Amino acid sequence: MARDLDPTDASELTTTDTWRALAAHYDTLRDVHLRELFAQDRGRASRLTVEADGLLVDFSKNRITEQTLTLLIALARERRLSSRIDAMFRGEAINVTENRPVLHTALRLPRDRSLIVQGTDVAAEVHRVLERAYRFAHDVRRGNWLGYSDRPVRTVVNLGIGGSDLGPAMAYDALAAYRDAGLECHFVSNIDGADIAGLLPRVDPETTLFVVASKTFTTLETLTNARTARAWLVERAGSERAVPRHFVALSTNGAEVAQFGIDPTNMFDLWDWVGGRYSLDSAIGLSLMIAIGPDHFEAMLAGFHAMDEHFRTAPFERNLPVLLGLIGIWYGNFFGTQTHAVLPYAQELHRFPAYLQQLDMESNGKSVTADGSAVTYATGPVVWGTSGTNGQHAYFQLLHQGTRLIPADFIGFARSNFPLGDHHDLLTANLFAQTEALAFGHDGPEGEPFRLFEGNRPSSTLLAGQLTPFVLGQLVALYEHKVFTQGWIWGLNSFDQWGVELGKVLAGRIAAELQTDSEPPSSHDSSTNELINWYRRHR
Repeated sequence: MARDLDPTDASELTTTDTWRALAAHYDTLRDVHLRELFAQDRGRASRLTVEADGLLVDFSKNRITEQTLTLLIALARERRLSSRIDAMFRGEAINVTENRPVLHTALRLPRDRSLIVQGTDVAAEVHRVLERAYRFAHDVRRGNWLGYSDRPVRTVVNLGIGGSDLGPAMAYDALAAYRDAGLECHFVSNIDGADIAGLLPRVDPETTLFVVASKTFTTLETLTNARTARAWLVERAGSERAVPRHFVALSTNGAEVAQFGIDPTNMFDLWDWVGGRYSLDSAIGLSLMIAIGPDHFEAMLAGFHAMDEHFRTAPFERNLPVLLGLIGIWYGNFFGTQTHAVLPYAQELHRFPAYLQQLDMESNGKSVTADGSAVTYATGPVVWGTSGTNGQHAYFQLLHQGTRLIPADFIGFARSNFPLGDHHDLLTANLFAQTEALAFGHDGPEGEPFRLFEGNRPSSTLLAGQLTPFVLGQLVALYEHKVFTQGWIWGLNSFDQWGVELGKVLAGRIAAELQTDSEPPSSHDSSTNELINWYRRHR
């Protein structure tokens, strides 16, 4: 029986009997080809496929056996994953470095549910804000929200960065089929002036609403863009009085919001127990809510909640996030893979890999455990990908014949939201063909080794009936909980992001130095000092 491990103690991870058994098992399996695994087991595909609420995941083209999964699940149990899942859903302060609960799952609790954390019904607070946001979205969609010239808003510009941009922007494209054709949304995130300068000439100041998404209302990139948008609006409207009719805020900082000129009644609350990368289903999704309507937003929340319940209750042997997470550990910690590709065969999901980059790499891109110990094993992978079939004409050469082993997730749908001739059949044929070719390869003609496909390249295939708001919620929650599973087993705190702070501090200091020529900089390393000098001379 596994020893009861301290929840934050990762020092034991690689010395446990289960880890050693996995290492020994890897030695027996590392050279076995997928062709052989399929030939030995005619029922492999059906046994290594799991379906939950209409979302199917085929794990069979991975370099695993049922013994692999048995050992990986034993590792999860040894690391007391179940207790940590329960702790998160109960609202315990599992974000130990910031002493906070992790309550993104509360953002999608149904109205008839409650969750009491430290004496507060968190679910009731969430629905209070959601109802305000829904009323606001209805006002905009019905033409009741008027700009300074009494014309209705028809354009929404989301000003945010990180989770305040990647989530809403991804979902806006993913749910294109559900958008109101009479409204358009744009997303500005980069502090590079080219981002907002390229947009402002294309929108009408009389009918444009800016949604400033910043929890603290101090985020450098977001507030810089917001001030630029404010100045542009005031110049064209001829009065500061236009600001409250064209700006709303997603924030916790009422004082700064009011100082900016936004009516605090048009500020939608956030909470410190939701990290930006987990905030799509909060008020951060206001732009999306306006675009697709509250009913479709609610359907997306229902998809999130369905996956939450699956993760919370399904046995590990049939638990999609747990299985995806464990298989990722198998590749990263035993095969030594360093990257993971996510390849959606749906153009609407072209931003999904970028969204997952932040979710995964900001959560588990860490070399220190939650108790402050240095890790001695690989943690989070580099996550990347693009929509199919575009990637096939870019980097699939490396996937098939390169020297690096890259596990991949292929995502597809039985029906298209934009049916057009045989496009969708051809798209799906490419998806299935790529997973088959990666797994089984092909013997090239004798004497032509450049046409040899060795195969044995692993992939998982995720399929759903159609890309609906519900299914999008399922997919996002699936990867959220996969990341949680891996982070917990590695002993990490997946819910802080101290690694982004140092660059922010240094940038503030350097920005002041770039704006003066009074004296040469000397407080940095010689390279940075010289780069600052070069910039001053050439700007």
